[in-house]
Amino acid sequence: MRLRDYVLRRLILLIPVLLGVTMIVFGISHMVGDPVAAYVSERTSEDQIKQVIRQRGLDQPLYVQYVIYLGDLLKGDWGLTRSMGDRPVTDVIREFFPATLELTMTALVMMLVIGIPLGILSATRKDKMVDHLSRIFALSGVSMPVFWLGLLLLLVFYYYFQILGLPNLPGSGRIDPFIYPPFKPITGLYLIDSILEGRLDVFFDVLAHLILPAFVLGYHGVALITRMMRSSMLEVLRQDYITLARSKGLSEKVVIYRHALKNAMIPTITVAGLSFGSLLTGAPLTETVFAWPGIGRWAAGAILTTDFSAITGFTIVAAFVYVFANLIVDLVYAALDPRIRFQ
Repeated sequence: MRLRDYVLRRLILLIPVLLGVTMIVFGISHMVGDPVAAYVSERTSEDQIKQVIRQRGLDQPLYVQYVIYLGDLLKGDWGLTRSMGDRPVTDVIREFFPATLELTMTALVMMLVIGIPLGILSATRKDKMVDHLSRIFALSGVSMPVFWLGLLLLLVFYYYFQILGLPNLPGSGRIDPFIYPPFKPITGLYLIDSILEGRLDVFFDVLAHLILPAFVLGYHGVALITRMMRSSMLEVLRQDYITLARSKGLSEKVVIYRHALKNAMIPTITVAGLSFGSLLTGAPLTETVFAWPGIGRWAAGAILTTDFSAITGFTIVAAFVYVFANLIVDLVYAALDPRIRFQ
């Protein structure tokens, strides 16, 4: 099977998965809350509520309601969010999602840049001081709660550094509100927009704001990737073809990075792909601690105010991100190991 056919097959298989997600969300919305609440506000009159019920088909059988609900999702009509002044859910997601995407992408890059080299170093120096230190670092990342780590880093790198007169990192937000001239984003991804507009001052300010929340969000993933990379690399280094490569007189660097790394990366890619979805769902705590204006913070506020439309919208977005993250992982598998395309 060619790579193109493999990609098409994977895309087709996504359709029933996404339909299953919408069925689950639809079922929960009917079991837990009132589906009418997604389309009305406190100012809606009784006559208007009855009109909404007729227009949305909420007086029809469940299977008809699901078809109408699916059509509304495809049209971008996801209801109104009370926590944001009865604005359409899709408008709020469109406004806040770029902030969360930029934070999660930065955290993912940090996970890969730190976790993979640290795992390789730990495996190639097994039971030495570097290995012990990396395992302690990984164990701390797995064990440490996100909110506690965020508050701790804010206390040290923002509060104490400021008191001591040291260069401190920003404590909250995405950008300094006093930057002049004012910054007007294009895509909503401030790092990219600042480069497009040639604003290096904005780029470094946004990068400084990203360091603490991205590290807090990605630390757990760094620990997982480090541990997975270490165990995977140790297993690969015991294989016969590695022994053969060494017996040919190849340098240790060539053996590790040309022969062992590619095979050791496959399980690590799995962890990285699944971690990307967990980064998105773990964003509410991080965004709340750092006052980050993303959909995670919006979802956390929606839970406190029982804004069911916002919760449903966040759930759908998180599910879609998980599904497409798994698709990307499958494609990376096919690139790393061509045998996967024929399965």
